[in-house]
Order: sequence, then C-alpha cells, then structure tokens
Amino acid sequence: MEHFIVSARKYRPQTFKEVVGQQSITNTLENAIKNNHLAQALLFTGPRGVGKTTCARILAKQINQDGKTEVNPDEDFAFNIFELDAASNNSVDDIRSLTDQVRIPPQVGKYKVYIIDEVHMLSSSAFNAFLKTLEEPPAHAIFILATTEKHKIIPTILSRCQIFDFKRINVLDAKNYLKDIAKKENVNADDDALHIIAQKADGAMRDALSIFDRVVSFSGSNLTRQAVTENLNVLDYDEYFNTTDLLLTNNIPNVLIQFNTILSKGFDGHHFINGLASHFRDLLVAKDKATIPLLEVGDNAKKRYLDQSQKASLQFLMQAIDKANDCDLKYKTSKNQRLLVELTLMQLASITFDGEKKNSKNYIIPAKFFSHILVDEKIDAPTIVTPQVTEKKESYKKPTIPKPAIPKIVASNISSERRRGASNLSLKSVQLKKEILETEVEVIDYSILPKTEFTEVQFLSAWKQYITDLQNKGKKDIASIIDADTPRVEGFKIFITLPNSMMKSKLKAHQPKLLKFLRNKLNNYSIDIEVDVNEIVEKKFAYTPQERYEKLKEKNPMLEDFRKMFGLDL
Repeated sequence: MEHFIVSARKYRPQTFKEVVGQQSITNTLENAIKNNHLAQALLFTGPRGVGKTTCARILAKQINQDGKTEVNPDEDFAFNIFELDAASNNSVDDIRSLTDQVRIPPQVGKYKVYIIDEVHMLSSSAFNAFLKTLEEPPAHAIFILATTEKHKIIPTILSRCQIFDFKRINVLDAKNYLKDIAKKENVNADDDALHIIAQKADGAMRDALSIFDRVVSFSGSNLTRQAVTENLNVLDYDEYFNTTDLLLTNNIPNVLIQFNTILSKGFDGHHFINGLASHFRDLLVAKDKATIPLLEVGDNAKKRYLDQSQKASLQFLMQAIDKANDCDLKYKTSKNQRLLVELTLMQLASITFDGEKKNSKNYIIPAKFFSHILVDEKIDAPTIVTPQVTEKKESYKKPTIPKPAIPKIVASNISSERRRGASNLSLKSVQLKKEILETEVEVIDYSILPKTEFTEVQFLSAWKQYITDLQNKGKKDIASIIDADTPRVEGFKIFITLPNSMMKSKLKAHQPKLLKFLRNKLNNYSIDIEVDVNEIVEKKFAYTPQERYEKLKEKNPMLEDFRKMFGLDL
C-alpha cells in the first residue's frame, strides 16, 4: 500500500508564483530580494491556512539565490534555515539558545534565516530576551516571525518588524486552485462542488485542501454537488430556492412542511434562517448588473439567482432580509426557537399578500376577519353576513390585515325604529341606550388563536403583575378585590372566590380588561375566569366600618374594652 500524502503537503507551493491569493505580498517580497531592499525582521500575520509559513520558507530559500526569484534545486541552503515553534519553545532559555546561534555566521551563502512560528506564544520574559537581538541583529541574520494573533505581540517587537498582513483567500481563487488539484489527481469535479468546498473553507486554503481530500475519499474520482453537501452536512442551495418560490406565492402550509423536512434531516433552524438571509442578499445583489460580480457562486447557481431575482420585488427582498436578520438576533434568547422561525416564515410569506390574485387557502388571516366575512373559494367577492342584512360587494379589495375592524352584532329584539325614535333627553332613551349596550356582542373566533401551555407559577406571576400595575395607576380598590383571593388554575380555567356579591359584580365589570391582559401575557386565548362567592371565606381586606373594626380588634383586643368603657358605637 502506497503511503498517502495529504494535498496540503503534497501541493505546498515551492515558489511565490504558486502561492494563492496573496499576490501583493509575494510581489513585494520578490522585488525586495531583487533590489536588495529586504528588512532584517519581518512579521507575517493573518488567519490560519493562508500561506504565512509557506511564504516564509520560500523567502528563506530565495534569499541566498543572489537575486534570482526561482529556487535552484542544485543549491541547498537548508543549513542556513532554522525553524522554531514558539508554541512549544517559549521560554527564556529557548530564546537565549537562539541568540547564541545568531552570532555564528553562515558557512554557505550570505544569510542565516530564522523562522519563528506562532511567535505570539512567547512569554513576556522571552520577548524581552529577544528584543535586544531583534533591535541590533548581525548583518547575516534575518528573522521571519509568523502569527495569527498580532495583538498579543508587545509593541516594542512590532515596531522593529516590517509587517505583512495576509488576507483570507476569496472563494473564486480557492475554487480555481482546487480545480487544478482535481485535474492533477484525475478527479472529475463539478464546478458547484468545488465552490461549496471553497465556501466551507472560509478563506483558509489548507482547510479547503483538507476538505477536498475528505470528500474525494467519500465519493471517489467523481465529485458531485450532492456528494459534497451530503458529506459536509451543508444545506443545499436548492432548499433556499424552493423556499423562496413558496414564499413568493404565499404558500404558507408548504413552507412550514419544507422547514419541517429540513429539520428532520438534522439541520439547525439557526443555520437555516442565516442561510435564507444570505440567499435574499444574493437575490438583491443579482437584481442590478453593477452588483452581479458580488455574487460568489458558481456559473450554474448564478443563472438561477438571476432568474429568481426577476420574480422577487425589491420591496419583498428588503423586508425579507430585515425579518430574517431579526429572527437571527432573537434566536439564541428565544425559548421556542422553532416557533420563532416558523413565525418568521409566515411573515415572509405574507409580505406579497394579494387578495385578488392569490388563493385564500394559503393564508393565515386573523380570526376577527373570519368572524364576519365568509369567503367562498369559488367566488372572488366575499359575502358579508349579519343577523339582519346580507349583501354582496361588487369588488373585493385587499383587506387591511394588521388592524381589522371588529364589527358588532346587535341583538335583533331591539328594532331600529325604537333606536331612532327615542329622545336623547328622555329617561326612556337612557334606559334604551343601556339596553342596546348590554345586547351588543363582539363576535371573535378564538378557536384558531394561540393556546400556549403555561405553568401555575407563570400564571401567578402575570396575576401579581396586573395587580401591581393597577396599584401604580391609582386603582387600589379593584386591585384589592383581585388580590382578595389566590386564584386556582385548572387547565385554562381560572377560579377565584370572593367574600361578597358586591366584590363579584365589580370584578365582573373589570373582567374583560383582566382577561385581555392575561391572554396577551401568556399567549393563550382560551383562558377564562370563573368568579364565586363564599361569605364564610376569611376576608383578606376590610371594606365596611364593621369589617375594619373587627380587623383592628384582632390586632389589639383591648380596643373592645375601650369601646365598652366609654359606650362607643360604630
């Protein structure tokens, strides 16, 4: 069995021309060697896997080539090159040993080159020991320092080095280099497959080559996009194209089904919503010819982006990016992360809502709208239904979804003639108005509104918060009535027992506001309150003079003797 060499070692660049994505730095170093204008201390800094150590080795080999930019294999200057790993040799003694070697001139060539990798790992005392040598090095010594964390190097070292900042390798350069490697390895690779590998590497060429080796081991000599996405557990961009098509057609049910399918494949909802936001960004970029070069995708994917960008309006893409980004920010703090993503998808699908052109069965419309408008899917115009009047609109315009008006149904036993004939100043009219108000009912279908489960602790917390809010607003009387008993929770039904019917009637009058607060706070619109009266129950608060006296007497029994002594009465 032949020994396998990983591509990162096998295809390590041997000349500056072979280095990928760092042309400005390699050109500067080549010109410095030609013109004999090379500093004695160089610092190579940048992300991992972008060619810092590789360039240091190429530079070390070329320094002794008398200005030649190509390395002559017949001339070996390996004895002039010293590599030190500062991660494992970071003590003062290691640096002292290095400075002792610096004093000895080279036996072959002009220069001795010292490459110190991961130089930021040196201890502070080692940095100080190295400082004097770096400040006044011998004429034959050149130091090349490499690091991924420049900020950890002390300023006195940085000020004595010529700094070269290596950048991340862009996706296109990495893909083209992988294409050359695939040809040398006789691997038939799809352009999209190499593009996904380059994206996954995130600017590190070494990572891209490692991923390439892994995927080739998985799929053999035929590298396809499906094989790469399966092996790397990458969500294929087909899913984003399909999701966007469903969002543009307002097909909420199928969007939720597709999201469930993506989750069942093991993908994270956060990863999905981030990818969807990036997809919307790419569609926005594809809408303008001037920004098309910003699309870092393969040729096949670029065509699909251009086609779908024509279907999506600018307004949709801007709102979609904003909503997806908002979901991304809230995801980690959300207690129900799946619901958060599903809600975002429903909002995205509702951006282009159009009642005239789209099928109503694809929408989630507020229950208040359905309470009074019955829509027949076969007829474009809806029918308005009330107890007395039924009419059909000639044209149906887009309903105002965010704040739909809630019509009130008035009981039919009060005739319109009676309402019109009554005088505003008569006692009869006052009684009639009261009767009308009592018979007006708001019809709201709560069956399809949320019914989120809640614990007793959560409910009692909301209950106490409402009491506190009432007290802060100066409504202490109704706050004391609500606080007169600790409510009992059974399912979504709340039971409270009060000492007398007067308190019950006051609570009943205030009950709609209390219910509205609890339903919104707990996100459960099936909550209901049952009020009961039990005069035997010990009262928590005193309301009548007699009750106040009894409370005071409990605290100080001598008060009764004082009353009898002076013949006092309440």
